[in-house]
Amino acid sequence: QVQLMESGGGLVQAGGSLRLSCVASGSILKINVMGWYRQAPGKERELVASIWGGGDGMMNYGDSAKGRFTISRDIEKNTWYLQMNSLKAEDTAVYYCSARGIGMTVSPFDGWGQGTKGIVTS
Repeated sequence: QVQLMESGGGLVQAGGSLRLSCVASGSILKINVMGWYRQAPGKERELVASIWGGGDGMMNYGDSAKGRFTISRDIEKNTWYLQMNSLKAEDTAVYYCSARGIGMTVSPFDGWGQGTKGIVTS
């Protein structure tokens, strides 16, 4: 079983920054994809950013994140981050980390964190 724990959400003024962290623990052999999603009130969950767990860590960003957010990883610590700059009121959402990979029993997993709230005031 794999557990994901986010941290770093909070309240910030527009134009400010937040840095989210996600730590994965449990029966993990390898994490193939590390990601961040968000869900704003009344909206569907959307991809913010993702990064491959291996190789050079190819990254993918949702349109709302391009140019303002940066995803990074620390493979040895099974940890990944989301640096969010130039925040706008419309970035207010619950942010979830996600991970897809292989467990110690060589079975795939697809995990989600509980979510951390980011509130941007204008």
